[in-house]
Amino acid sequence: MLVLSRRVGESIQIDGDIRVTVSQVRGGRVRLSISAPAAVRVVREEILQKFGMARPEGLDPESGDLPDADEICQ
Repeated sequence: MLVLSRRVGESIQIDGDIRVTVSQVRGGRVRLSISAPAAVRVVREEILQKFGMARPEGLDPESGDLPDADEICQ
């Protein structure tokens, strides 16, 4: 695991086409902005856990393992 320190406005780049930027820090909360190609599914870990999918690296987005956003928000 890589642990980094970033300030508001600073970013990290992953695999050349995914960018994670610290947008805001307020109290104990950090707001991140994530820019990724449409083919990369970005899901919060608590959503994966809610649906019993705690290991995102084992999921294949093409297999339909993850629920659609509409299903989650109902």
